[in-house]
Amino acid sequence: MATRATSSKKATPAKKAAPVKKAAPVKKAAAAVKKAVVKKAAPVKKAAAAVKKAVAKTAAVTTGALMLPTIHESSTSSGLRVLAAERGPLPLVAARLVIRAGSAADPADKHGLADFTARLLRRGTAKMNADEIDETIEFVGASFSVGSSEDVLSLFVTTPAEHFPAMLSMLGQLVREPSFPEREVELARERALAGFVNDLDDPSSIADRAFTRALWGSHPYGHDIGGSSAHVKTFTRDDLVRFHRERIGPKVSLLTVVGAVSPQQVVEEAEKAFAGWVGGPDAPPELPLADQVATGRILLVDKPDQTQTQVRIGGPGFRVGHPDYFPSTSMNNALGGGFTSRLVNEVRVERGLTYGINSYFDMMNAGGVFGITTFTQTERTREMLDVTLGEVAKVRESGITPAELKKAQRYLAGLYPLRTETNESVAAVISDIRVHGLGDDWVEKFRERLMAVKSKETVEVARKYLFPQAPLIVLLGRAADVKKQLQGLGPVTVVPASDYE
Repeated sequence: MATRATSSKKATPAKKAAPVKKAAPVKKAAAAVKKAVVKKAAPVKKAAAAVKKAVAKTAAVTTGALMLPTIHESSTSSGLRVLAAERGPLPLVAARLVIRAGSAADPADKHGLADFTARLLRRGTAKMNADEIDETIEFVGASFSVGSSEDVLSLFVTTPAEHFPAMLSMLGQLVREPSFPEREVELARERALAGFVNDLDDPSSIADRAFTRALWGSHPYGHDIGGSSAHVKTFTRDDLVRFHRERIGPKVSLLTVVGAVSPQQVVEEAEKAFAGWVGGPDAPPELPLADQVATGRILLVDKPDQTQTQVRIGGPGFRVGHPDYFPSTSMNNALGGGFTSRLVNEVRVERGLTYGINSYFDMMNAGGVFGITTFTQTERTREMLDVTLGEVAKVRESGITPAELKKAQRYLAGLYPLRTETNESVAAVISDIRVHGLGDDWVEKFRERLMAVKSKETVEVARKYLFPQAPLIVLLGRAADVKKQLQGLGPVTVVPASDYE
């Protein structure tokens, strides 16, 4: 849902703003967590103890209902849906324009085109060049950014309230009439290609890319959001113009405005900014369900210069907004989603196999994945796999304890308000609720639903998602030394790292 929702990774659950006073206890807890993690000289066990103490403090945070500001809905004459929520006291406004044209909408031979097109929107319009756009935004103290995921493109603007009309007009120009100057396209293509070359020196990036391709296969989710060198090198200005005309339009977009501006002004300024916007489809593209992902095999990406092995393990998960979200999130926090989780304790603290390990649910509109990411010394690759899969099997068979569930619930409920304190985050929450169909009571009921999770529910989701079948395993490292450690785990395919440039 996160820029890659959500939970996990690319699709993040909807979030809600909370009063600053109520967030204070959690801020102290978060500070204690940060202090424990960055204090490198402290032994790992002392850091873990400090985190446990910080987590315990979050129990004091209320788990009562949170409320979004009142949302006013309207539409422009061009068909763009508009949501406005007046929120003070700071004289700032945040706007988020979400377009249902993420990387899943990339043409089959142009992977990365959606993201590439979105980044080029700011490099010129029919009325202004890139420098003029930058100067206009910076002069009023505003900020502008673009985000891409598998399902959506997002354009963000934050501005002082007095300059809201001008900045919304600018946003309208960028999506209505981008010029995609030939020179800007060339420069962006060169930068992207240079980035792919640099990525070959980043084993984590290559492992992630290999994992995505192997997991999703030919599904529209089965390629990196940024594409690949082989595809990006073919991008032309005509490709961008065509993608903009066919995929980006008002009827597959949603504008959310939050801050010190009246709903009536939002309606008026949105009409001015987006009147006459045409193009794009009448409805979002229908994606095939991604309920089948690759499992039961091992992909070994050979990078002979490595002294460590990157490890990615994955299997089927669930789509964003699925009823299993709350029990799964609670269960995963205890398994590997937190610094005091079972995986961290067993793999890092007790055995010293890695500095970091994380399990997660990655949720998107058409499906999702349960995954684990970590790394270890080359000679300890098999030990890492055995210990990690062993801990997963324990939770799959027996679930987590009532004490672990309670701690996870309090921790997650305490952190929830911290993630939605600003106008930007509230705008993102409201957008996610509507785009992903989470229901208007998502924020209000979030902590109530979280705290209502029972132990038997965590057992059920653990048996459903924690690799009931042999998972997909992707390893990146020195194949000559890693492959011989993999006997008995399943078929192994070895490929060079250069395949993922």
